[in-house]
Amino acid sequence: MRRFLEWKGHALVALAARIYLAVVFLLACYHKLLDPAAFALDIATYQIMPLATVNLMAIVLPWVELVAGLMLLVGFRARAGALLVAAMMAVFTAAIAVALSRGLEMSCGCFASQGAAEDPISWLTILRDLGWLALALYVLFMDRNPIGIDRLLGRRPGTLPGTTEVTK
Repeated sequence: MRRFLEWKGHALVALAARIYLAVVFLLACYHKLLDPAAFALDIATYQIMPLATVNLMAIVLPWVELVAGLMLLVGFRARAGALLVAAMMAVFTAAIAVALSRGLEMSCGCFASQGAAEDPISWLTILRDLGWLALALYVLFMDRNPIGIDRLLGRRPGTLPGTTEVTK
């Protein structure tokens, strides 16, 4: 197990996972940023949030997706970006599971407001989201020195800008 944890290839595997997740989240936020009203309707359809908070969520969440996607793509605080993605995927997966258990026939609203006829939620949607969650967790826990801006700037995870890391 120790050899696996110390394997140098994690940076490359995690880079591929980061790029994939970044593309997913950048594509997902695109229509939400362009049409927050349609996204608000998608959120309201889940029937799990108070209606008073739906519009705020429809405005804020796409920006969080955008920031997390960019962080993963360029390797700036990539592990923090992976944490954001993992948290969002856990919430999205739970929301879809609740909707399915209630028998709601709807679209997940993930990439475009297409309606239940074109993009219905299913247990396969949950499996897809769990796969994305697993990728985000891999990046979070296994990518100790992400390839990207932070590495180029000589920043190590856990150090503050302008400080040096103490080694033993």
